[in-house]
Amino acid sequence: MKISVINPNTTASMTRDIGTAAARSASMDTELLVRQSPRGPEAIEGPFDGALCVPGLLEALREAEEDGAMAHVIACFDDTGLDAARALSRRPVIGVGEAALHMASLVAQEFCVVTTLSRSVPTLKMNILRYGFERRCPQVLASDIPVLDLHRPESGAREKLSGLISLAMENGAEAAVLGCAGMADFAAELRERLKLPVIDGVDAAIRMAEMLARSGLAPSKRLGWAYPSRAGLL
Repeated sequence: MKISVINPNTTASMTRDIGTAAARSASMDTELLVRQSPRGPEAIEGPFDGALCVPGLLEALREAEEDGAMAHVIACFDDTGLDAARALSRRPVIGVGEAALHMASLVAQEFCVVTTLSRSVPTLKMNILRYGFERRCPQVLASDIPVLDLHRPESGAREKLSGLISLAMENGAEAAVLGCAGMADFAAELRERLKLPVIDGVDAAIRMAEMLARSGLAPSKRLGWAYPSRAGLL
């Protein structure tokens, strides 16, 4: 079974890191088609970047489907272009943000999200509201570390995220969701350090994509995700 993992930004190093994280979660019989948007911003840090990346994301998704992908994972916690991708594809499309929130809801009554920049917080809060988790995920905390700085030692990302999760725990959080696909490598360490569930969206999305692909389920084409009449413009 082939599953595509699409980084909507254009940073090759982040695509490689996402691919490595996805490979840890994929089943032995799953072949990952890891790719990135061919055009757009180098990082997605707010709604403007998100809008710019959608055409390239859809191009990458269409190419992956032509290469035999049975499901797709959009590796941006904002779930950038998710509705458009579900309209374009006749295969399951999973956003890492939505997948992580659903996974957290299965292991904790209340959970938090820790993310990168403060300007990302409103988008994440709107997604949480849309997915119906606003009461169970009342805290979205920003580290104010840019996406591309997460793995630079001088950023102190692990320590800052640990501190934010600890603060959220004091205010009732029983689990934490990492609000950026670039944080995938931090999940195991933070889980061990803080002794609570820490959910990485890449891991959650890969597992859900495999499940949906095997089940034969795909986006309904009846109304909102109907195949677009202008798909040929891509």
